[in-house]
Amino acid sequence: MADPTPWIAAEDTGEVRKHAPATLRNRGAIAELLAGILPRSGTVLEIASGSGEHAAHFAERFAAIDWQPSDPEPAARMSIAAWCAGMINVAPPLDLDAASPDWPIARADAALCVNMVHISPWEACEGLMRGSGRVLGPDAPLILYGPFTRSGVPTAASNLAFDASLKSRDRRWGLRSVEAVSAAALAHGLALDQLIEMPANNLMLVYRRQ
Repeated sequence: MADPTPWIAAEDTGEVRKHAPATLRNRGAIAELLAGILPRSGTVLEIASGSGEHAAHFAERFAAIDWQPSDPEPAARMSIAAWCAGMINVAPPLDLDAASPDWPIARADAALCVNMVHISPWEACEGLMRGSGRVLGPDAPLILYGPFTRSGVPTAASNLAFDASLKSRDRRWGLRSVEAVSAAALAHGLALDQLIEMPANNLMLVYRRQ
């Protein structure tokens, strides 16, 4: 089988299994922290699973957890299914748009969203908080990973350049501030519990359902 191509829409050659290069760079560091945050069992809802490479890696690492991937894009759901084929603790990917008021899942024991809020309209972040506040039980975590800005903390030059690049592609995209994201979360009963510095100027934000 040919190697999957980098999943850049303009360069998509039609392979079912997509490949997002960032997943290979960050999955190890993310998994190390997830080990201390995720519940020992139950259902983890992954929002905006993209290619499905994270879902496959994390589901293998945390075999006692039921992994529920999701993505609004049909091509992504096909890729997720291909990467996770044969994995007994991975459910078929859901057609879930974070911005939608209706999610096709009633409850989860944790939620994970990697690299979404900066490459989607702000409404997607608001929807992420609204939906997570609805499906998560008390003290259940919502875990975000990606680049963010912080009040009083200089933004790395690489992140400033990335922000400019995102906005040139879609003016609705761009790095979000921790403060704005946390305010949106709090409006739906989710309080910031942990802020963890990650490699390559990224952060992990852990919110807990109150």
